[in-house]
Amino acid sequence: MDMENKIYILLLLFIFCSQLIAQESILDNYVKTGLENNLALQQKKDSYEKSLYALREARGMFLPTLSLNARYTVADGGRLIEFPVGDMLNPVYSNLNALNDMVYAELPPELQPADFPLIDNQSFAFYRPKEHETKVQMVMPLFNSQIYYNNKIKKDLVNIEKADAATYERYLVAEIKTAYFNYLKTVRVLELLDDTYILLEENIRVNEKLFENDMVTSDVVYRSKTELSKLQQQHAEAEKYNKSAQAWFNFLLNRNADADIEIDRKPDILVEERTYEDAEVSAVQNREELDMADHYITLTNDNMALSWSNRMPYLILAVDYGFQGEKYSFTSDDDFVFASLVLRWDLFKGLQNSNKYQQALIDKNIAETRRTEIESQVRLQVINAWYDLQASEKAVIASTHQAESAEKAFKVINRKYKEGQVSLLEYIDARTTMTNAKQNMIITKYDYYSKCAELEKVAALYDIKSY
Repeated sequence: MDMENKIYILLLLFIFCSQLIAQESILDNYVKTGLENNLALQQKKDSYEKSLYALREARGMFLPTLSLNARYTVADGGRLIEFPVGDMLNPVYSNLNALNDMVYAELPPELQPADFPLIDNQSFAFYRPKEHETKVQMVMPLFNSQIYYNNKIKKDLVNIEKADAATYERYLVAEIKTAYFNYLKTVRVLELLDDTYILLEENIRVNEKLFENDMVTSDVVYRSKTELSKLQQQHAEAEKYNKSAQAWFNFLLNRNADADIEIDRKPDILVEERTYEDAEVSAVQNREELDMADHYITLTNDNMALSWSNRMPYLILAVDYGFQGEKYSFTSDDDFVFASLVLRWDLFKGLQNSNKYQQALIDKNIAETRRTEIESQVRLQVINAWYDLQASEKAVIASTHQAESAEKAFKVINRKYKEGQVSLLEYIDARTTMTNAKQNMIITKYDYYSKCAELEKVAALYDIKSY
């Protein structure tokens, strides 16, 4: 290709870019609709929302718990507690009575002190027949490293869910754009076939006139009608692809399959000119998959710390205040208060903590290896998308020249055919070549736009703003 043609093509591309505002507005609106309504993305967002509540739940474990506990018990039977009060006091009472008799023997009977009565041993039930206990209990963790690391792990899971949703969002943006370009491709192909249909009908009309004037034989007319039948078959196939593309695009937007899609007659989207190095740096810095992998590594570190913290003791403060008695009575004579410090330290658990720590260490090694693999995959995706786009751009330029040349050639052949200077076969060949060239131009053009969307995705050029 000479320098003049290159400049011409680049000038056309510049004009296309200057007309982007309306097209981007239409496509951006569709992207916005898809991000708001897509069912798969909504599930990702719900998972992210759920993880936020799980984090709040973990944070709540740092706070004291306050509970009201009420109990009313009716007991019958059970153990009896023997209290040998008679065995302990009756000897004393007997001695006192004997001393009284000796000391006060000379006094009249009415002045002598009464004898101390002998008492029987006592027994009572261990459980009271009726009892109630109503109390308020507060439990406060003073030191528990497991709660601390559990909170950090929940936060890591929130970040992972967030990155997962953003990853799908970026994928969805590219999928919506590609689906839109594929739909426009089918629309343009149908328009091309409609234009070709007009040409073939005109060719049949001309051949019928020539046949009526005995200038051609009937086989020429039949051959023209055969070409029209072939075109009708192609049109039916194109309509099928058009309906499939329409249904898929509307599915991504969570709309009815036959919902109308707005078409912009202006050229579509071209990616901003940038170097391969810029695209690779953008991908490594902004791809959500790498962000997710980093959070997985952080999660494994926190899980290791949690496994190690199982060796530490934990301390809890518990305070009870309430009322207790055989009858429901809430007076100062019935209330009680207990305060307790509870310390627990597992000194040996069959090497469970050590084995959990080793498992967490292996998980960390796996996460780090996976992160390295993902980065390599991202760089490879950028390479493939970049060179696919370069090849597609060259294909657009070549197919545009091919279509222009085929159209000019057909105009010449068509004029000669009407003048009887070329045969029908030459006319059909020129028309077929022109149709195929224009169809190829349409396909390469919209494939180029799809490659732009793919590079935009893998290089993380689209700004995800939902989070």
